[in-house]
Amino acid sequence: QDDNAMKLLHRDISEKNGSGMVNLIPEEAEDMWHAYNLVAVGDSVRSTTIRKVQSESATGSSTSSRVRTTLTLSVENTDLDTAACVLRIKGRNIQENQYVRMGAYHTLDLELNRKFSLRKSCWDVVALDRLDLACDPARTADVAVVIMQEGLAHVCLVTSAMTTVKTKIEINIPRKRRGHCEQHDKALLRFYEAIMQAILRHIRFDVVKCVLVASPGFVKEQCCEYMFAQAIKTDNRLFIENKAKFVQVHSSSGHKHSIREVLCDPAVAVKLADTKAVAEVRALDAFYAMLQSEPDRAFYGIKHVEAAIEQNAVDLLLITDKLFRSDDVSLRRRYVALVESVKENSGDVRIFSSLHVSGEQLGKLSGVAAILRFPLHDIEDDESDDD
Repeated sequence: QDDNAMKLLHRDISEKNGSGMVNLIPEEAEDMWHAYNLVAVGDSVRSTTIRKVQSESATGSSTSSRVRTTLTLSVENTDLDTAACVLRIKGRNIQENQYVRMGAYHTLDLELNRKFSLRKSCWDVVALDRLDLACDPARTADVAVVIMQEGLAHVCLVTSAMTTVKTKIEINIPRKRRGHCEQHDKALLRFYEAIMQAILRHIRFDVVKCVLVASPGFVKEQCCEYMFAQAIKTDNRLFIENKAKFVQVHSSSGHKHSIREVLCDPAVAVKLADTKAVAEVRALDAFYAMLQSEPDRAFYGIKHVEAAIEQNAVDLLLITDKLFRSDDVSLRRRYVALVESVKENSGDVRIFSSLHVSGEQLGKLSGVAAILRFPLHDIEDDESDDD
């Protein structure tokens, strides 16, 4: 299997009732994000762990030692530490073990390259889609975004599941004064050099489909000019051979939130037609446009969306993955039911990543929204109390 996907070692899921288990190995940060979205309260997870064990010698003195053992927990809580790339799973032990009694609490730390088994009493449509996405070797290639304004730049990677800031560059650029541009120009060159080094350090050209260089004004042009002149001067083959991957686009600032407008740019959209992040941005833009032009065909909030689904009116459902991580099992089922109903009625569903800017914005609209096939007028008045 390609390195770009989570390793699926074994899959045994019943066609009849949807119960079953899978064995997985997360191999990179994105896999951890998928695992975090797969493991739900009530599932059981089996993996190796370290447990502190107290033992008493014949003379009555007690010693404690750390032993490695395999535990199966019934999941009660999950927490993703993105910095350490660890998924912490807290729950009760549900399988006999010589070191841990039945029903005792334990926390499993799932780390990269550590195998784990996940069992669910029902793999619903959202969990199965997530499993397919996590284990798909053709997971869409990364897009690198270098977004800047004078003195501030962010080097980011946008994958199908998340947007990560690889590094932030801040350099103080003195203002131009008449007859004294020297300090300003020197600082700018230092700034461009820092960006070039960050690109070399953080961007893998074998994986990245394109590098979007975005800024207001002429900063992007000057930066690219500097980088390619340097590449020729120092004979940097990596830069020279990948020149075609660099695309210059306008952004209103050098801050991370401007990534959304960069991904919307028509020149970019052509290159990234098949990436999930762009599809999300497009869907959200279409929703906002509909809200402006025909508000009776743009609903958000779970009650309104459910009412529209009942009337078979939903053409496109927009929903953030954060809602499926709810600790309230019945609430999670309610959101899964939205997805199933829309699919059954041949509507489209876009599940947004809460780690993309577009997912954050959908989150502010309650996390669920829909574009309707036809206007619905009377719902507005019945349900005006919906948050």
